Amino acid sequence: MHFVEGMVLTSMGGALVYMGLQEHKPLYTLGGAALALICFFGTIMAVRIDAREKAAEEAGAARADELWRPAHFCSGCSSVFCPDGTPWQGALTTEQFKKFVWTQAGYADQLSPGDKARDAEVPAGVLPLR
Repeated sequence: MHFVEGMVLTSMGGALVYMGLQEHKPLYTLGGAALALICFFGTIMAVRIDAREKAAEEAGAARADELWRPAHFCSGCSSVFCPDGTPWQGALTTEQFKKFVWTQAGYADQLSPGDKARDAEVPAGVLPLR
């Protein structure tokens, strides 16, 4: 979707270039060319960043699922735990659990800046030694 949006904006810059050439307006020609180049290269960067993030998420999905599926939430104490202690042990807050899963899956760097999980500290020893 980013690619389509970017190409629409790039074509608008191209239209300005065309109009500037037809009407002999150098400001339209130069401004349109600058707009088209900025939009084109910005689009390429956005598409590459999205592809990298998606690849990281897909690569970590199995690891995240391995930790997520056996987890249970206790509404009484507002904590997350695995009843039999595998694949991880202990009780975590929801923020700690989110950070733990995202970190083990390899995409903790994608946590939003305002997300409480980003600043949560996961206690040592949650993952048993294998």
